[in-house]
Amino acid sequence: MEAATPSPSSCPIGRLSDIIGDRWTILILRDLFNGVRRFDALQKSLGISKKILSQRLARLVESELLIRTPYQERPLRHEYRLTIKGRDLFPVLVSMQRWSNRWLFSEGETTTELVHLECGETLDARLTCGHCNGAVTPARVKAVRRPKREQ
Repeated sequence: MEAATPSPSSCPIGRLSDIIGDRWTILILRDLFNGVRRFDALQKSLGISKKILSQRLARLVESELLIRTPYQERPLRHEYRLTIKGRDLFPVLVSMQRWSNRWLFSEGETTTELVHLECGETLDARLTCGHCNGAVTPARVKAVRRPKREQ
């Protein structure tokens, strides 16, 4: 199934899910964050058909989450790299992994955890307010519709 055109909705989660909301796209992004950049390597890692992989990569390039750059001329081959916009999805994938590890794996079952290279400990990512450093929980935030602020 090909990804839909982004919705004109004012819901940010709805707009993002239009781009990355299918299984293959999320797994492609995961592999790219893990350093897999070439088409053949992505296909092998994911066990995905060439057609679906091509479609998903084209969508990610079109959405400016990836750039496609040649690494070989004969035959012409490309690799895919995350853009700044794409790299900004890292906390999203970390949150998804954290949630999955907590709720979808039984105690003692083998899973993947992220290790913080600076201290060697398993990453326990948490949301905090960028202004006051307070904990961010559903009970401590509310959704307010307003124009997007400049960054």
